[in-house]
Amino acid sequence: MITPEKLEGPDAIALLSALAQPSRLEIFRLLVRYLPYGLPAGDIARLLAIPHNTLSTHLAVLEQAQLVLSRRDGRSIIYVAHRNRALALTAFLLADCCSMSHQACELADTAEATPPFPAKREEPTSGRIRNVLVLCTGNSARSILAEALLNREGRDRIRAFSAGSQPKDAPNPYALALLNELGYDTSSFRSKSWSEFAGPEAPQMDFIITVCDSAAGESCPHWPGHPLVAHWGITDPAGVEGSDAEKRAAFMETYRRLAARVTAFVNLDMDGLDLPTLKQQLAAIGSMDGATEMALLRSKAA
Repeated sequence: MITPEKLEGPDAIALLSALAQPSRLEIFRLLVRYLPYGLPAGDIARLLAIPHNTLSTHLAVLEQAQLVLSRRDGRSIIYVAHRNRALALTAFLLADCCSMSHQACELADTAEATPPFPAKREEPTSGRIRNVLVLCTGNSARSILAEALLNREGRDRIRAFSAGSQPKDAPNPYALALLNELGYDTSSFRSKSWSEFAGPEAPQMDFIITVCDSAAGESCPHWPGHPLVAHWGITDPAGVEGSDAEKRAAFMETYRRLAARVTAFVNLDMDGLDLPTLKQQLAAIGSMDGATEMALLRSKAA
C-alpha cells in the first residue's frame, strides 16, 4: 500500500480550497478516471463543456495545489490527477478518527504511485472493438449525446449506436446544437427504431445501455449474442420548459452527466474483469450523480 505524504493544516486548507469550486472538482474527478494517462486540455474542455479560457484558470489553480500534473506532448499539454495528493488529504481528514479508534485507517489503493508525468496510453491489448447500443424511448436527446460521447472517448475500442422504442422524426435540435458547439460531427445522427438492431443482419452488441426509465421498463427485442445490459437513467432534458437559455442549460447538464458515465465506462478493464465484477461496475456507473430513482434501485440490486 502507498504511504501518502503527511499534510499539515495549511496544506490541507490549500487542497480543499482548490477543490471547493464545482468545475475544478469535476476536472479532478474526470482526470482520476483517466489515470495514469491523463487528458489534453481540449478533451477536458469538451467533456465538461467548459470554455477554454475558464478551464486554463481552473487548471492553474489545481496545478498550484499540486492536485494536477502536466507534460507537453507535441502541441498539446496533457494533464493528470496527482492521486497521492488526494490520498494525503484523505489521510489528514481521517487521522483523528483512526487514532481515537486505535485502528489503522488503510486507504484503498489499487495502482502504483502516480508518476511524475502522465503516462502515454498504450494500444488496446486485445484489439477487440466492443459494440454498444444506447436506448431511449425517442432516440432524440440522451441516447444521441451518449452515442457521440462513446464513439469519441472509446475510439479504437468501442463502436456505439443509439436507437429508440418509439423514435422521434429527428434528433432534438438542442442536442445537435450542443454537440456541434463542442466539435462533434453530427451529420450522420438520426432517430431510429431499436428494431434495426434486433435482426440477424444487425451488428452483434456487447452492451445494451438504457438512459431513460421508460425504455428500461419496456419489453425489448431479443438481442443476439446475450449482451450485458445496464441502466443509466437520467432526467430527460427535452422535458424542461422555459427560456432558450434554460433549455440549453438542461442539455448541458445532461451532457456532463453522461460524460461522467461514459468516461468511467471506457476506462474499465474490460479484458481483465470477470463477468460478475463487470456487471457490478456497469450498475455502479448507473448510480453516479443525477441518477433516476430506478437507476439507483437497480444499482443496489446488482
